[in-house]
Amino acid sequence: MAPARPVARWRTGSLGTGGEGASLVGFKSKKVKQRTWRPNGLQARVGSIREGQGFAFRRKLKIQQSYRKLLRKEKKAQTSQDSQFTDQYPDHLKHLYLAEEERLKKQLRKIDKPLLEEVDRLLPEEQCSTDQAWSKDQCSTHQPQPEEQCSQPVNSITIPKKNKKKTSNQKAQEEYEQVQAKRAAKKQEFERRKQEREEAQKLYKKKKMEVFKILSKKTKKGQPNLNLQMEYLLQKIQEKK
Repeated sequence: MAPARPVARWRTGSLGTGGEGASLVGFKSKKVKQRTWRPNGLQARVGSIREGQGFAFRRKLKIQQSYRKLLRKEKKAQTSQDSQFTDQYPDHLKHLYLAEEERLKKQLRKIDKPLLEEVDRLLPEEQCSTDQAWSKDQCSTHQPQPEEQCSQPVNSITIPKKNKKKTSNQKAQEEYEQVQAKRAAKKQEFERRKQEREEAQKLYKKKKMEVFKILSKKTKKGQPNLNLQMEYLLQKIQEKK
């Protein structure tokens, strides 16, 4: 049988006598003046961005906020001043809308031109008729005739009717109809351009697919067919010439 291990026994005077125990007890018994913690007095303002309290960063955010607020106020004032009948166009499409508006104006001028010519033609005729009637009336005053004969030229005088002034409601209705006509024309033009764009995209995709099929063809060994590729390049060069 193996010999039994002797039981370890602590000495009673080991803590009080020399060794590590004595040094620890001696360190604790010394009176050391510990320094009390105080915040950094040299720091004039609150902490940095790294600490999450940067004064310069917060000042910058405040300036940005006040600037955006000023922009919002100016925008609101500008939109309130704008008329409700004026059209607002995006900047990148403004030239297209202006060109379309000019084209519509020219069409309206062409429509109104024959009407103006007809009015100009009718006005001299009315003036001639009034002049003739006035001359007849003068003749009748110089040469007295029976009452029946004098009554005939008076009845034949055509008094031109005065053009009635349009009311504000009629003007607003005409403006509304013009705006609606412009919008309808713009919508038709937009639909036409959209259809043309879609057709062009379909044609482009079809051509790209054909080119891809030509260039992706391979030989029996799985290698790209260089003959077809060279033919395609030659065809492109000839088309450019």
